[in-house]
Formats: sequence, C-alpha cells, structure tokens
Amino acid sequence: MIDCLGREINYMRVSITDRCNLRCVYCMPEDGISAISHAQVLRYEELLRLCAIAVRAGIRSVRVTGGEPLVRKGCIGFLRELKTTPGIKRLALTTNGVFLEQFVDELADIGLDSINISLDSLSAETYMRITRRDSFSAVWRGLNKAVASGLRVKINCVPIMGQNDAELLAFARLAENMPVDVRFIEFMPTRSGKSFERLSGTAILTRLLEAYPDLLPDTRRRGYGPARYFISGKMRGSVGIISAGDGRICSECNRVRLTSEGLLKLCLFHYDGLDLRGMLRDGAGDAEIQAAFTQAVLRKPEGQTHTGAGIETMSRIGG
Repeated sequence: MIDCLGREINYMRVSITDRCNLRCVYCMPEDGISAISHAQVLRYEELLRLCAIAVRAGIRSVRVTGGEPLVRKGCIGFLRELKTTPGIKRLALTTNGVFLEQFVDELADIGLDSINISLDSLSAETYMRITRRDSFSAVWRGLNKAVASGLRVKINCVPIMGQNDAELLAFARLAENMPVDVRFIEFMPTRSGKSFERLSGTAILTRLLEAYPDLLPDTRRRGYGPARYFISGKMRGSVGIISAGDGRICSECNRVRLTSEGLLKLCLFHYDGLDLRGMLRDGAGDAEIQAAFTQAVLRKPEGQTHTGAGIETMSRIGG
C-alpha cells in the first residue's frame, strides 16, 4: 500500500486498551487519566475484523500495544487468533513487562515474532521514581524468562536528562550479556512530560561510541520499524536508536495506528483520523471499510505539524 508520497505503508500498531498499570512521570499525571468507557473500546471481534481488512489493504506487520495490553482480559486469546490471520507476516507485542512473567510460555507457544519491553531504568529506585510503581523485580523476571524462552526480545528505553541518562551504558551492556536489541527512543514531549529534556539520538550515539569504538551500523533487517541498529564485537545483540522527536524519520514512516476506540491515526503527531468504529457499528461492509482505509492512507501527512508539546497521553493512542 503506497501513500501519496511514495512511502510503503505496511505496519500497523493496534492498541487494545487505554488502561495502564504504571504512572510514568513523562506520560501521565500521578492520579492517572479518565478511562475510556468499555462501550467505546473496540471488542476483540471488531479488532480482528479491522486487522483482517487492513491486511487485505496491504498491512503486513501488526504490533499490539496499549496502554498496557496485558491488563486487558483475553489479550492472549486475541493474540492467538490474530497470529492466524492470513497475510500477517509479523506479529509483535509491546508491554511494560509487569505481568509478562506469567504469560511468557503462552506467548512463545503462539509464535509471537517479537516482544518489546518498555524499561527506562535498571535501578529499582530509579524505576520507581519514573513509573511511580514498585514493579522493577517483576519486570526483570519477565524479561529474563522471555529471553530464556527463545522469544526475540527488544528493550525500549527512553533516555531523559536528569532521570535515567546516566544508565545508557548499563543498558548497552545488556546487549553484551543477552541476545537482545536495546533501543534508545528519543523522548517525545507529552502534556504530562513537557518539562523534561530529551537526549538526542546524536548525543546517545556519541556516548555509545565512547564505550564501543567498534560500533558499526547493522544493515540486516530487524523488523518494520524506524530504528537504526548498531553492532559491536563485544555484543551478542545490538543497540538501536529511534530519533523520533524531531521529525527526521517522517520521510521513511511506514506505519499507521489503530486506537482502542477505533480511530485510525495516520501520524502520532496529528489529532485527527478515520473513525473506523463508527463505520463498523453503523453497519459498513468490509469492502467499504477497506476503501476508506486505503483512501485515508493515501492522505497520510508528510510530517509532523507540531513539536508534540501538547500531544495526547500515549496510553490513549498506543505510543
């Protein structure tokens, strides 16, 4: 599926809930946000139908997100059904890892292609300060169990000045000791986190090169995302950088997002989108929905229209 700028759109992030069991300081207020009503959230059968339509339109890779997807009852069964959808070449999950340990065996049995674990600190104290929850031990156990199970594991870390930026090399050392991809994602300011200072991708790479002077770009495909990966002779895995904060990756953007409310978002930094829930519940047929989906993708914006200082809470849009 090619948009008006010639970009191949083949990747969809699917949020199944806006609820999250963490309260990260850069994502949402300490007392949380008002939850979307259950009636507004897409049912699993609606999500499966929309995913099948998206695949027929040209989507090949699907990533299930939240909020925190594992807090929604039935998530594992949904993933199992989604994995069997004809045309999906790659199915992945993004989780904060708090509940991961108890589901690792089932995720491996499903044949999940990869799992991204969001983890911003390797210190229990710093983790609690950032997430406002004492869950580091549970996440660490889940991460290690996932690696031991043979699942392909990616670790997502958002470096923020004054919060966790001193841990860059500690995270990189995980790729020395484990066959994991450690990705550093430039912080994208939200309404709750606009006071924090991001560490640029260039600054991250400079720090990594000081510790790993043999670091070289890895040209092998490691999924459908925008990360630039680097490898070192010291590493079993790799490190990656996603320069998301300044719009430089827009020309290569290959993704759309389906929110838990059924809004097809064409860009993380645009508030509008296509109301697929409305079409579903008003009785539109698959062909009509697919045509609307394709036309929306053709109008995918060239790039960001604002810096993100007022971006919606990530839990509502699936990151």
